[in-house]
Amino acid sequence: MPHTTNTQGPLWEVFTQKKSGQPFTHAGSVHAFDKEMAIENARDLYTRRGEATGLWVVPAEAIVAVQPDEAAPFFDPSDDKIYRYPTFYEVPEGAKNI
Repeated sequence: MPHTTNTQGPLWEVFTQKKSGQPFTHAGSVHAFDKEMAIENARDLYTRRGEATGLWVVPAEAIVAVQPDEAAPFFDPSDDKIYRYPTFYEVPEGAKNI
């Protein structure tokens, strides 16, 4: 097999924000050799029609995730910590928005 070189650069994940104060959401990915190129590529690809007011780019290798075989114990509820549930006190009469 012939030796191939990386002509695209590392993978970067792109997050956009529609309006100031709203959460950032994953928009997709771009390839780039540095952060300046990554943000320019992301801008050109994901904000060219004014879809966003905020933009984040993150090297894909920097993202840490829970592995599927670890998910069940990681996300198990902590039933032994009763203070997490408001069942040990009574709500006062007339209290609103609790």
